[in-house]
Amino acid sequence: MVSGKFINFAASMTFEELNINKPLLNALNDLGFNHPTPVQEQIFNVAMSGQDVVGIAQTGTGKTLAYMLPLLRQLPFSDKFHPRILVIVPTRELVVQVVGEIEKLTAYMQVRVTGVYGGVNINTQKNIIFNGLDILVATPGRLLDLNLNGVLRFKSIQKLVIDEVDEMLSLGFLPQLVRVMDLLPPKRQNLLFSATLTGEINDIIQKFFNNPKTVEIAASGTPLDKIVQKAYAVPNFYTKTTLLEFLLKKEAEMSKVIVFAGTKKKADMIFEALDESFPGQLAVMHSNKSQNNRLSALQDFEAGKTRVLIGSDLLARGLDIKDVTHVVNFEMPELPEDYIHRIGRTGRAEKEGTAISFVTELEKPFQKAIEKLMSKPLKMQALPEKLVISKRLLEEEIPKKANKDYLKAVRTKVVPGAFHKKSEKNSKVNLGGSYKRTIKIKYKKPLRKPKR
Repeated sequence: MVSGKFINFAASMTFEELNINKPLLNALNDLGFNHPTPVQEQIFNVAMSGQDVVGIAQTGTGKTLAYMLPLLRQLPFSDKFHPRILVIVPTRELVVQVVGEIEKLTAYMQVRVTGVYGGVNINTQKNIIFNGLDILVATPGRLLDLNLNGVLRFKSIQKLVIDEVDEMLSLGFLPQLVRVMDLLPPKRQNLLFSATLTGEINDIIQKFFNNPKTVEIAASGTPLDKIVQKAYAVPNFYTKTTLLEFLLKKEAEMSKVIVFAGTKKKADMIFEALDESFPGQLAVMHSNKSQNNRLSALQDFEAGKTRVLIGSDLLARGLDIKDVTHVVNFEMPELPEDYIHRIGRTGRAEKEGTAISFVTELEKPFQKAIEKLMSKPLKMQALPEKLVISKRLLEEEIPKKANKDYLKAVRTKVVPGAFHKKSEKNSKVNLGGSYKRTIKIKYKKPLRKPKR
């Protein structure tokens, strides 16, 4: 049975009031963190007790520190080779980010940490693991690869963290995740974090967790209060590119913008449409790009070298990009929960943000579903008077003629006769041989008696 508690208040205590040791406090001070967020405050004592934890919190609430602070607080020095803490996340970018956060928190501690993910040379990762680790951050697929190769053993794992588990399942990692949990030592502490709680997640909790404490910081689907949400009714894709170009030129405060496209192809098309107007200011990031390209695009955007980062929903989960001023939903997501994850990229760390959505007629049902989830309508804005409405349409935007009967002309067409009357010879009916006919006339009966 999962015990739960709903909490929704602003954190008032300081990190010094928590049971945090001096090395962690020094690291937090260096980072400029004085007050824990609600999720950090509420999970700390539960995790310190050794109880399993299920954390349900909005994106941008500080979940990484929420689970790492208590785990690091209890992590003694060791020269063992096999990792004692395992953190599983859905994407390569999140692996890099979590490793970076742990390295900052352990600046005054002797802790060995590394991240592993697919798309890069596995031999390099094997060598790092062979030299010894305390904390391993991994994506599910590469984690299993390293275990099957024999270089990584799970026997020393004491703490398991599964972060962004809802995104992990949506990416199809459920079989790998279940396999990993089957291989781990049964005596361990489990910590799971997600923005939503689905049936599949509940199944995992019931099967692998031991009476976990559920801490819910905000209702699932509730947007951050500091995000201003606006929407434009736009007729088509190319008018959307024109509107985005118009806003980027006019609104100087749009200094750090994430643009969400519906597909990887659309993300590339948006870049191609705007690159000439904003040379060197745009970057694209999605799963078709190489690992180095993706990391470079993310790092340039975080450092302020590029103004706009265009991508798919890969950018919507887990990544903590600071000071994002605007999120643009160039295309509306089909799942309303994905809208919440997207706009959560801005308005982080108590700062204000703006979310702008472009909505076509075909996307209005998605808008209604989002508004129903939030119990709040999007503020519709009038299109700028000088905006040029494009008449160019994508193939998918061309209206289809419905219910046209393409066979009607064929069925109603009068086709002239194609046959002539048979000749007299060919019109004769086969009456049998002449002998049979003669016998029948002579004896007034058939040649053979009928069967009885």
